[in-house]
Amino acid sequence: MVSADTGHLVTLGLGEQAARAYLALVALGTSTLDQLADAAGHRPEQIRCSVEELLQVGLAGRSGAELVAMPPGPALDLLARRREVELAAARVAAADTFRLLRQRVSVGVDSLLEIIDEAAVQDRIRQLEQSARAEVRGLDSPPYYAGPDGNPTELDNLAAGVRYRAVYAKTALERSEYLADNVVPAVKAGEEARTLPDVPVKLLIFDTDCAVVSLSAAEADNVGGSALLIRPSSLLSALIGLFEMCWRAALPLALGESAGGPFLQPSERRLLGLLAAGLGDEQVARTLGISRRTLFRHLESLMSRTGAANRFQLALHAKRNNWI
Repeated sequence: MVSADTGHLVTLGLGEQAARAYLALVALGTSTLDQLADAAGHRPEQIRCSVEELLQVGLAGRSGAELVAMPPGPALDLLARRREVELAAARVAAADTFRLLRQRVSVGVDSLLEIIDEAAVQDRIRQLEQSARAEVRGLDSPPYYAGPDGNPTELDNLAAGVRYRAVYAKTALERSEYLADNVVPAVKAGEEARTLPDVPVKLLIFDTDCAVVSLSAAEADNVGGSALLIRPSSLLSALIGLFEMCWRAALPLALGESAGGPFLQPSERRLLGLLAAGLGDEQVARTLGISRRTLFRHLESLMSRTGAANRFQLALHAKRNNWI
Protein backbone atom coordinates (compact mmCIF):
# COMPACT_ATOMS: atom_id res chain seq x y z
CA MET A 1 0.00 0.00 0.00
CA VAL A 2 1.27 3.50 -0.80
CA SER A 3 1.59 5.69 2.30
CA ALA A 4 0.35 9.27 2.42
CA ASP A 5 3.97 10.47 2.50
CA THR A 6 4.97 8.65 -0.66
CA GLY A 7 1.58 8.89 -2.42
CA HIS A 8 2.16 12.33 -3.93
CA LEU A 9 5.54 11.29 -5.30
CA VAL A 10 4.01 8.16 -6.82
CA THR A 11 1.21 10.28 -8.33
CA LEU A 12 3.81 12.41 -10.06
CA GLY A 13 5.34 9.30 -11.61
CA LEU A 14 8.03 8.21 -9.16
CA GLY A 15 8.20 4.49 -8.46
CA GLU A 16 6.83 3.44 -5.07
CA GLN A 17 10.11 1.87 -3.90
CA ALA A 18 12.05 4.95 -5.08
CA ALA A 19 9.64 7.19 -3.13
CA ARG A 20 10.27 5.20 0.05
CA ALA A 21 14.00 5.31 -0.55
CA TYR A 22 13.84 9.10 -0.92
CA LEU A 23 12.00 9.51 2.38
CA ALA A 24 14.60 7.31 4.07
CA LEU A 25 17.40 9.36 2.49
CA VAL A 26 15.80 12.62 3.63
CA ALA A 27 15.68 11.25 7.17
CA LEU A 28 19.35 10.28 6.97
CA GLY A 29 20.53 13.39 5.16
CA THR A 30 23.53 11.59 3.70
CA SER A 31 24.25 7.89 3.60
CA THR A 32 25.97 5.13 1.75
CA LEU A 33 24.03 2.67 -0.37
CA ASP A 34 24.31 0.04 2.36
CA GLN A 35 23.06 2.45 5.04
CA LEU A 36 20.13 3.54 2.87
CA ALA A 37 19.24 -0.06 2.10
CA ASP A 38 19.32 -0.91 5.80
CA ALA A 39 17.12 2.12 6.66
CA ALA A 40 14.64 1.21 3.90
CA GLY A 41 14.56 -2.44 4.96
CA HIS A 42 16.04 -3.84 1.73
CA ARG A 43 19.26 -5.40 0.57
CA PRO A 44 21.59 -3.09 -1.38
CA GLU A 45 21.01 -4.90 -4.69
CA GLN A 46 17.25 -4.47 -4.20
CA ILE A 47 17.44 -0.71 -3.79
CA ARG A 48 20.06 0.05 -6.41
CA CYS A 49 17.48 0.69 -9.18
CA SER A 50 15.50 3.02 -6.91
CA VAL A 51 18.66 5.01 -6.16
CA GLU A 52 19.36 5.34 -9.88
CA GLU A 53 15.81 6.62 -10.36
CA LEU A 54 16.32 9.24 -7.60
CA LEU A 55 19.59 10.33 -9.16
CA GLN A 56 17.94 10.58 -12.59
CA VAL A 57 15.14 12.91 -11.50
CA GLY A 58 17.37 14.97 -9.17
CA LEU A 59 15.98 13.88 -5.80
CA ALA A 60 19.38 12.49 -4.83
CA GLY A 61 22.96 13.47 -5.54
CA ARG A 62 26.41 12.03 -4.88
CA SER A 63 29.09 13.34 -2.61
CA GLY A 64 31.97 10.96 -3.04
CA ALA A 65 30.74 7.52 -2.01
CA GLU A 66 27.72 8.92 -0.21
CA LEU A 67 24.22 9.73 -1.38
CA VAL A 68 22.76 13.12 -0.57
CA ALA A 69 19.07 14.03 -0.38
CA MET A 70 18.31 16.96 -2.72
CA PRO A 71 15.57 19.57 -2.30
CA PRO A 72 12.45 18.27 -4.02
CA GLY A 73 11.36 21.46 -5.85
CA PRO A 74 13.20 21.12 -9.19
CA ALA A 75 12.75 17.35 -9.20
CA LEU A 76 9.02 17.66 -8.59
CA ASP A 77 8.76 20.12 -11.50
CA LEU A 78 10.53 17.60 -13.71
CA LEU A 79 8.23 14.77 -12.55
CA ALA A 80 5.18 16.95 -13.13
CA ARG A 81 6.29 17.81 -16.66
CA ARG A 82 6.95 14.13 -17.38
CA ARG A 83 3.50 13.23 -16.15
CA GLU A 84 1.95 15.95 -18.30
CA VAL A 85 3.73 14.55 -21.34
CA GLU A 86 2.50 11.05 -20.47
CA LEU A 87 -1.07 12.28 -20.01
CA ALA A 88 -0.96 14.15 -23.31
CA ALA A 89 0.32 11.01 -25.03
CA ALA A 90 -2.44 9.02 -23.36
CA ARG A 91 -5.07 11.47 -24.65
CA VAL A 92 -3.70 11.22 -28.19
CA ALA A 93 -3.67 7.42 -27.97
CA ALA A 94 -7.24 7.36 -26.66
CA ALA A 95 -8.40 9.73 -29.43
CA ASP A 96 -6.67 7.58 -32.06
CA THR A 97 -8.31 4.45 -30.68
CA PHE A 98 -11.73 6.11 -30.74
CA ARG A 99 -11.20 7.34 -34.30
CA LEU A 100 -10.20 3.87 -35.46
CA LEU A 101 -13.23 2.39 -33.72
CA ARG A 102 -15.52 4.89 -35.44
CA GLN A 103 -13.94 4.08 -38.79
CA ARG A 104 -14.55 0.36 -38.24
CA VAL A 105 -18.16 0.99 -37.23
CA SER A 106 -18.64 3.28 -40.24
CA VAL A 107 -17.23 0.63 -42.54
CA GLY A 108 -19.64 -1.89 -41.03
CA VAL A 109 -22.63 0.42 -41.52
CA ASP A 110 -21.53 1.43 -45.02
CA SER A 111 -21.41 -2.22 -46.00
CA LEU A 112 -25.10 -2.57 -45.06
CA LEU A 113 -26.53 0.79 -46.14
CA GLU A 114 -25.90 2.94 -49.19
CA ILE A 115 -27.55 6.22 -50.16
CA ILE A 116 -28.21 6.41 -53.90
CA ASP A 117 -28.35 9.90 -55.37
CA GLU A 118 -31.49 10.85 -57.24
CA ALA A 119 -29.69 10.97 -60.60
CA ALA A 120 -28.44 7.39 -60.21
CA VAL A 121 -31.53 5.73 -58.73
CA GLN A 122 -33.18 4.72 -62.00
CA ASP A 123 -30.06 3.09 -63.44
CA ARG A 124 -29.22 1.38 -60.16
CA ILE A 125 -32.69 -0.13 -59.85
CA ARG A 126 -32.48 -1.39 -63.42
CA GLN A 127 -29.12 -3.04 -62.67
CA LEU A 128 -30.49 -4.72 -59.55
CA GLU A 129 -33.62 -5.85 -61.38
CA GLN A 130 -31.59 -7.34 -64.22
CA SER A 131 -29.63 -9.38 -61.68
CA ALA A 132 -32.75 -10.79 -59.97
CA ARG A 133 -32.76 -14.59 -60.01
CA ALA A 134 -36.01 -15.73 -58.41
CA GLU A 135 -38.33 -12.94 -57.24
CA VAL A 136 -38.89 -9.20 -57.16
CA ARG A 137 -41.30 -7.78 -54.59
CA GLY A 138 -42.54 -4.22 -54.39
CA LEU A 139 -44.76 -1.76 -52.58
CA ASP A 140 -45.65 0.76 -55.25
CA SER A 141 -46.75 4.37 -54.86
CA PRO A 142 -45.86 7.78 -56.34
CA PRO A 143 -43.54 9.59 -56.80
CA TYR A 144 -41.67 7.74 -59.55
CA TYR A 145 -38.07 7.82 -60.72
CA ALA A 146 -39.05 7.51 -64.38
CA GLY A 147 -41.98 8.30 -66.62
CA PRO A 148 -45.07 6.12 -67.07
CA ASP A 149 -43.49 4.05 -69.84
CA GLY A 150 -43.49 0.29 -69.42
CA ASN A 151 -40.71 -1.64 -67.73
CA PRO A 152 -39.05 -3.90 -70.34
CA THR A 153 -36.73 -5.40 -67.71
CA GLU A 154 -39.71 -6.74 -65.78
CA LEU A 155 -41.29 -8.16 -68.92
CA ASP A 156 -38.02 -9.91 -69.81
CA ASN A 157 -37.66 -11.28 -66.27
CA LEU A 158 -41.25 -12.54 -66.23
CA ALA A 159 -40.64 -14.32 -69.53
CA ALA A 160 -37.52 -15.89 -67.98
CA GLY A 161 -39.48 -17.19 -64.98
CA VAL A 162 -38.72 -14.54 -62.37
CA ARG A 163 -41.71 -14.08 -60.07
CA TYR A 164 -43.04 -10.56 -59.52
CA ARG A 165 -45.38 -9.57 -56.70
CA ALA A 166 -46.53 -5.98 -56.32
CA VAL A 167 -48.85 -4.17 -53.95
CA TYR A 168 -50.08 -0.92 -55.50
CA ALA A 169 -51.35 2.03 -53.54
CA LYS A 170 -54.59 3.54 -54.78
CA THR A 171 -52.70 6.70 -55.78
CA ALA A 172 -50.61 4.62 -58.20
CA LEU A 173 -53.67 3.21 -59.93
CA GLU A 174 -55.25 6.65 -60.17
CA ARG A 175 -52.50 7.69 -62.62
CA SER A 176 -54.13 6.54 -65.82
CA GLU A 177 -50.95 6.67 -67.96
CA TYR A 178 -48.94 4.72 -65.41
CA LEU A 179 -51.74 2.18 -65.05
CA ALA A 180 -52.18 1.71 -68.79
CA ASP A 181 -48.51 1.74 -69.83
CA ASN A 182 -46.87 0.04 -66.87
CA VAL A 183 -49.21 -1.84 -64.55
CA VAL A 184 -51.58 -3.45 -67.07
CA PRO A 185 -48.82 -4.81 -69.38
CA ALA A 186 -46.96 -6.23 -66.37
CA VAL A 187 -50.08 -7.96 -65.03
CA LYS A 188 -50.85 -9.34 -68.48
CA ALA A 189 -47.30 -10.75 -68.61
CA GLY A 190 -47.72 -12.56 -65.31
CA GLU A 191 -47.12 -10.10 -62.50
CA GLU A 192 -49.12 -10.91 -59.37
CA ALA A 193 -50.71 -7.61 -58.39
CA ARG A 194 -52.69 -6.54 -55.35
CA THR A 195 -53.87 -3.20 -54.05
CA LEU A 196 -54.21 -1.32 -50.78
CA PRO A 197 -55.62 2.15 -50.11
CA ASP A 198 -52.07 3.13 -49.12
CA VAL A 199 -48.67 1.51 -48.62
CA PRO A 200 -46.34 2.38 -45.71
CA VAL A 201 -43.23 2.88 -47.84
CA LYS A 202 -42.12 2.80 -51.47
CA LEU A 203 -40.08 -0.40 -51.60
CA LEU A 204 -38.42 -2.84 -53.98
CA ILE A 205 -36.92 -6.14 -52.79
CA PHE A 206 -34.63 -8.14 -55.07
CA ASP A 207 -34.58 -11.82 -54.07
CA THR A 208 -33.24 -11.80 -50.50
CA ASP A 209 -30.12 -9.88 -51.55
CA CYS A 210 -31.11 -6.27 -51.04
CA ALA A 211 -33.92 -3.73 -50.94
CA VAL A 212 -34.32 -0.16 -52.19
CA VAL A 213 -36.42 2.27 -50.17
CA SER A 214 -37.40 5.71 -51.41
CA LEU A 215 -36.23 8.56 -49.18
CA SER A 216 -38.52 11.12 -50.78
CA ALA A 217 -41.62 12.30 -48.97
CA ALA A 218 -42.58 14.79 -51.69
CA GLU A 219 -45.24 13.63 -54.12
CA ALA A 220 -46.57 16.77 -55.70
CA ASP A 221 -43.73 17.21 -58.19
CA ASN A 222 -43.67 13.51 -59.13
CA VAL A 223 -39.92 13.27 -58.49
CA GLY A 224 -38.56 10.10 -56.94
CA GLY A 225 -35.68 11.68 -55.01
CA SER A 226 -32.82 9.77 -53.47
CA ALA A 227 -33.08 6.20 -52.19
CA LEU A 228 -31.54 3.90 -49.60
CA LEU A 229 -30.04 0.54 -50.55
CA ILE A 230 -30.19 -2.05 -47.74
CA ARG A 231 -28.09 -5.20 -47.91
CA PRO A 232 -28.63 -8.45 -45.89
CA SER A 233 -29.28 -7.47 -42.27
CA SER A 234 -32.03 -7.47 -39.67
CA LEU A 235 -33.37 -4.31 -41.36
CA LEU A 236 -33.70 -6.14 -44.68
CA SER A 237 -35.49 -9.00 -42.91
CA ALA A 238 -37.89 -6.49 -41.35
CA LEU A 239 -38.66 -4.95 -44.75
CA ILE A 240 -39.33 -8.39 -46.22
CA GLY A 241 -41.70 -9.05 -43.33
CA LEU A 242 -43.42 -5.70 -43.95
CA PHE A 243 -43.99 -6.57 -47.60
CA GLU A 244 -45.45 -9.98 -46.76
CA MET A 245 -47.80 -8.41 -44.22
CA CYS A 246 -49.01 -5.89 -46.81
CA TRP A 247 -49.37 -8.67 -49.39
CA ARG A 248 -51.62 -10.70 -47.11
CA ALA A 249 -53.80 -7.67 -46.35
CA ALA A 250 -54.11 -6.46 -49.97
CA LEU A 251 -56.90 -7.24 -52.44
CA PRO A 252 -56.10 -8.96 -55.76
CA LEU A 253 -55.90 -6.59 -58.72
CA ALA A 254 -57.60 -8.29 -61.68
CA LEU A 255 -56.27 -6.64 -64.83
CA GLY A 256 -55.32 -9.66 -66.93
CA GLU A 257 -56.75 -10.81 -70.24
CA SER A 258 -58.14 -14.18 -69.16
CA ALA A 259 -61.84 -14.26 -68.40
CA GLY A 260 -63.27 -16.37 -65.63
CA GLY A 261 -66.76 -16.57 -67.06
CA PRO A 262 -68.19 -17.46 -70.45
CA PHE A 263 -69.63 -13.98 -71.03
CA LEU A 264 -66.78 -11.86 -69.63
CA GLN A 265 -64.65 -9.88 -72.06
CA PRO A 266 -61.05 -8.83 -71.18
CA SER A 267 -62.08 -5.16 -71.06
CA GLU A 268 -64.95 -6.02 -68.71
CA ARG A 269 -62.57 -7.99 -66.49
CA ARG A 270 -60.27 -4.97 -66.24
CA LEU A 271 -63.25 -2.75 -65.53
CA LEU A 272 -64.29 -4.93 -62.60
CA GLY A 273 -60.72 -5.09 -61.35
CA LEU A 274 -60.37 -1.30 -61.35
CA LEU A 275 -63.65 -0.83 -59.56
CA ALA A 276 -62.64 -3.44 -56.99
CA ALA A 277 -59.40 -1.51 -56.44
CA GLY A 278 -61.45 1.49 -55.33
CA LEU A 279 -61.07 3.75 -58.35
CA GLY A 280 -63.88 6.14 -59.20
CA ASP A 281 -65.95 6.03 -62.36
CA GLU A 282 -64.07 8.88 -64.03
CA GLN A 283 -60.67 7.31 -63.30
CA VAL A 284 -61.81 3.90 -64.56
CA ALA A 285 -63.21 5.43 -67.75
CA ARG A 286 -60.02 7.41 -68.37
CA THR A 287 -57.86 4.33 -67.80
CA LEU A 288 -59.94 2.21 -70.19
CA GLY A 289 -60.09 5.03 -72.73
CA ILE A 290 -63.87 5.20 -72.78
CA SER A 291 -66.46 7.78 -71.81
CA ARG A 292 -68.38 7.64 -68.54
CA ARG A 293 -71.53 6.96 -70.59
CA THR A 294 -69.88 3.91 -72.17
CA LEU A 295 -68.69 2.82 -68.73
CA PHE A 296 -72.23 2.93 -67.35
CA ARG A 297 -73.47 0.99 -70.38
CA HIS A 298 -70.89 -1.75 -69.67
CA LEU A 299 -71.95 -1.86 -66.02
CA GLU A 300 -75.64 -2.10 -66.93
CA SER A 301 -74.82 -4.92 -69.35
CA LEU A 302 -72.86 -6.81 -66.67
CA MET A 303 -75.59 -6.40 -64.06
CA SER A 304 -78.24 -7.50 -66.54
CA ARG A 305 -76.27 -10.63 -67.54
CA THR A 306 -75.52 -11.60 -63.94
CA GLY A 307 -78.90 -10.65 -62.49
CA ALA A 308 -77.30 -8.16 -60.12
CA ALA A 309 -79.48 -5.32 -58.89
CA ASN A 310 -76.54 -3.04 -58.00
CA ARG A 311 -72.75 -2.81 -58.05
CA PHE A 312 -72.41 -4.58 -54.71
CA GLN A 313 -74.25 -7.65 -56.00
CA LEU A 314 -72.19 -7.48 -59.19
CA ALA A 315 -68.99 -7.48 -57.16
CA LEU A 316 -70.19 -10.50 -55.15
CA HIS A 317 -71.05 -12.38 -58.32
CA ALA A 318 -67.65 -11.57 -59.86
CA LYS A 319 -65.85 -12.71 -56.75
CA ARG A 320 -67.80 -15.96 -56.39
CA ASN A 321 -67.14 -16.84 -60.03
CA ASN A 322 -63.43 -15.92 -59.82
CA TRP A 323 -63.81 -13.07 -62.29
CA ILE A 324 -61.67 -10.89 -60.01
